Amino acid sequence: MVQKLKLPEPDMSTQNFPEQFAELEKITQWFEKGDVSIDEALKKFERGLQLAEGLQEYLRTVEQRVTEMKKKFGV
Repeated sequence: MVQKLKLPEPDMSTQNFPEQFAELEKITQWFEKGDVSIDEALKKFERGLQLAEGLQEYLRTVEQRVTEMKKKFGV
């Protein structure tokens, strides 16, 4: 019988990984257009940083879970 690992679930709030990644890409494309207002740029930059931090944390958690599974199953 396989025991389920008890690692924390990744917290992606209201969006899942692909949705957050797509939003971050959209923000990046917006900045690449070049003609941006400073106020809107500041808001989008802050949101982009929030998204990037959340995505990195999610990936760290997934990596930790994979590492634990590999240890458990001797892979």
